[in-house]
Amino acid sequence: MNVCEVCGEHSGGRYLCNRHTVRLAGRLTELPALYDEVGECLVPRRSGWGDIIATKGAAGPRSPLDEDVLDTVTWGRAAEVMRLWRVDVQRERWPHHSPPPPPADLAADCRWLAMELDWIADHYPGTGDLFREVGELETAARSVVGDPAPRPQRLGQCIAVTDDEGTVCGAVISRLPGQTRLVCRWCGTAYGPELYLTLRAFQPGSAA
Repeated sequence: MNVCEVCGEHSGGRYLCNRHTVRLAGRLTELPALYDEVGECLVPRRSGWGDIIATKGAAGPRSPLDEDVLDTVTWGRAAEVMRLWRVDVQRERWPHHSPPPPPADLAADCRWLAMELDWIADHYPGTGDLFREVGELETAARSVVGDPAPRPQRLGQCIAVTDDEGTVCGAVISRLPGQTRLVCRWCGTAYGPELYLTLRAFQPGSAA
């Protein structure tokens, strides 16, 4: 494996490039808190767990749970998905020496996967699918809690020269809304706001 399974960029023999490894680590860290928020959204704002609210025209009382949210996403499904990933990673890494992990919660499984992420990115064939499924769980949760993930703005390719032969890095440079100081995740070159115009002027196909 010479390219990232997510973006197709050179990954140094890993299943994920450094940029997407860092992104997956962040998602694994944030996922449990997001699904705690989803749990709060399951209770309608105008009622508590002990209230029974009559629905106009209905034959009986309405459930205190917001069933539209239940149909969309639940923390139970997220916990089940992450448990299956943990079991499979452990089976792949220790096929002859380790029994399945004991039951745990979503936070514990996400934390375990994050701690094993270096090995996963280096050796686990399902890494790309893991990245995508964690992303889907995050997107579903954010659609419920009203906090969509900000989209990065692509600024261009890194123009840093990386060796004595004049080789240009060429990795994609992007920024999130409000982010001012950027660092190329491939070569480590930093770009402050004063260098944005220079970065854009020297993009392939630009007139210097």
